[in-house]
Amino acid sequence: MVLFLLLFLAPLGYAAYLSLFQERLIGGTAFVGLDNYAQALSDPQFLHGIGRVALFFAIQVPVMLLLALVFALALDSGLLRLARVVRLGIFVPYAVPSVVATLMWGYLYGPDFGPFAQLGRGLGLPVPDFLSDGWMLGSLANIVTWEFVGYNMIILYAALRTVPEELYEAAAMDGAGAWRIARSIKLPALRPALMLTLLFSVIGSFQLFNEPKLLMTIAPDVINSAYTANLYAYTLAFTGQQVNYAATVSFLLGLIIVIASYAVLLTASRRRTP
Repeated sequence: MVLFLLLFLAPLGYAAYLSLFQERLIGGTAFVGLDNYAQALSDPQFLHGIGRVALFFAIQVPVMLLLALVFALALDSGLLRLARVVRLGIFVPYAVPSVVATLMWGYLYGPDFGPFAQLGRGLGLPVPDFLSDGWMLGSLANIVTWEFVGYNMIILYAALRTVPEELYEAAAMDGAGAWRIARSIKLPALRPALMLTLLFSVIGSFQLFNEPKLLMTIAPDVINSAYTANLYAYTLAFTGQQVNYAATVSFLLGLIIVIASYAVLLTASRRRTP
């Protein structure tokens, strides 16, 4: 409890306090109430950053969770050879730090010396510019998917291992095949785990930071300092020295994450209600 108070609630309270003030050239720090929040809600850079990560969430999360679900079902089926090796191979990218993963994929995406570009030129095939404005969001989604498919797969696979074997045996005795068992037993059993991974994905998507921050160095014309809301708050605080406004942006981002998470939970509960 002491650690929770010192390392979480105290900094959070101090940030809330900072968000109610402004640093002015004349008069120093002045109390402005909710003026910072009103400014942020009309700030096009903040709003565009929120819209961009919302689009990122809509593109990346369904693909990632679908892949994690397919891998979890395949591992649980018992039909894969070297299942432990496959499971480890899928999970290993999650153990790679996001900084290293982004640097690696940034090299692969490179239009001049990247292997994709070199292979395309060698075969005489057109290769997309993965670091261009039209491809950047998809390139970021690919990096995050590569990093977190294994993490979500382990959660879903662990949930499948808790299903009693008696259910499978009873279904097999009734003539159910592998597809029917997966559809009627495994998928319903995975709903709580899928909801958990979806909530984690909501939080992670709206907090997107490491990947665009690092790719900004090799694609500065595409990724700016306000490409995502989290990156915008970081830039305000540590580059622009606008600590008060950065605290405001961070609080609004946290509020948006809470609202989005609650919307996901509410939608899921309504679907389960007959």
